Amino acid sequence: MKYSFRILFLPLLICVALATPVPASVVFKPGEKAHYRTPGEDEMSGTAQQLFEKAQEAERSGNLNAAVKNYRLIIKKHPRDTLAAGSCYRLGQLLEQMHKYLLAAQSYAVLCEKYSKSERFEESVEAMFRIGEMYLATQKTKFLGITVKTGMDQAAEIFSMIIRSAPYGKYTARAQFDLGRVREKQNRNEQAIAAYQSVVEKFPNDPIAVDAQYQIGYIWSQASTTGTYDPAAANNAKTAFEDFLARYPNSEKSAQAKQTLKRMEHKQTSTAYDIAKFYDKQKQYRAAAIYYNEVIRQQPGSTEGEKAKKRISELRAKVGDAKLQAPSVTAAAANRKSKKPTSQDSGAPPSSNELAPLPPPDSDVSLPPPASLLPDTTTAPPSTTDSTPAPSATPQPSPETAATPE
Repeated sequence: MKYSFRILFLPLLICVALATPVPASVVFKPGEKAHYRTPGEDEMSGTAQQLFEKAQEAERSGNLNAAVKNYRLIIKKHPRDTLAAGSCYRLGQLLEQMHKYLLAAQSYAVLCEKYSKSERFEESVEAMFRIGEMYLATQKTKFLGITVKTGMDQAAEIFSMIIRSAPYGKYTARAQFDLGRVREKQNRNEQAIAAYQSVVEKFPNDPIAVDAQYQIGYIWSQASTTGTYDPAAANNAKTAFEDFLARYPNSEKSAQAKQTLKRMEHKQTSTAYDIAKFYDKQKQYRAAAIYYNEVIRQQPGSTEGEKAKKRISELRAKVGDAKLQAPSVTAAAANRKSKKPTSQDSGAPPSSNELAPLPPPDSDVSLPPPASLLPDTTTAPPSTTDSTPAPSATPQPSPETAATPE
């Protein structure tokens, strides 16, 4: 019986022994409490030089994870050592090789912020920009065949790091422009306009500023034609395109900007004429006259302008001048009969939008595409990986870093 029990108990002892973790070594130091150190932890300590040599040895043996850990330990434990900046740059390179692009960009950003005098500074900014444009060109990220997110958030983070780390560097203007592209793709138009405006104000002589000013006008023009016609957005678009023509009269996009302005003006005129006809049919002749006069003011020689002049004459003959004047104008005329006229008695007609709600016109789909979607017409270098061609920087991803971020 005892022999049988021993036979059954022996395998259980063997399993327990194999399942028991290897005990950690106990380290005692004078004046300190005892602490445990797991196997292999000894390899992750030492001076900056020792850690750097261990990282180099790990690279030669193909153990990139160990190399990354040692480089990180140098930056963390010995941030003021002369090897820290080089370790930070090499860490970014290894993370790129391991396809951990966002971590690589963050490592380059640490170098730019903490070691701005390093000889690797410009190379780090260029690497960050390369990774940012890679994310910008990445439409969607998939995991196990399921779309989980786009790369826009990562791209925005990286471009923001470039702007913060090197506010007036070689790639800053392009990073600022690409940040606008990111926000435009995210349908955050206010942030996109702000980013483009920063390019125009801070880097007016950079070629990318031409595209930035054009994009401001394009975003406003799109906003004016999305859904119900928006007169305020249309006015902002006209102002932006007029600024574009004033700043860059010799740009290759000048003809396109002029054509867009002409279309917008015609759209504005035809919209005002349609509103005038709407009020005319409702027999609200005073409101109709205001819009007919607006058509005449905008484009007196156009077809709508000639029709508006003719209809104003017919309405005057039908209802008289007094019925077509705004209340403030008729009241001022009555007051002038009873007292001497003064310069302060002339009243301005009310806004045309104060009289009645505007009927919704059709959306305008005749506008040209934005500058970032026009091949061979932008002053910025084209991107070869974005599904919608847009301005991008000249640096291209190196062969070892050209993989799509996971």
